[in-house]
Amino acid sequence: MPLEAGLLEILACPACHSPLDDRTAADSPELVCAGADCGLAYPVRDGIPVLLVDEARRPA
Repeated sequence: MPLEAGLLEILACPACHSPLDDRTAADSPELVCAGADCGLAYPVRDGIPVLLVDEARRPA
């Protein structure tokens, strides 16, 4: 279930404050930082973004 467009406009990466890309349509829903140097992927659980750096997946 994709997130609302209005919500995505106000959310930002807590680590670098860059915008987030919505990848909630995938098998493992997440929001991925669009920052060139960051790239953290934050999980979305039950339709709720978990924007905690400790919970984020590091880029490969």
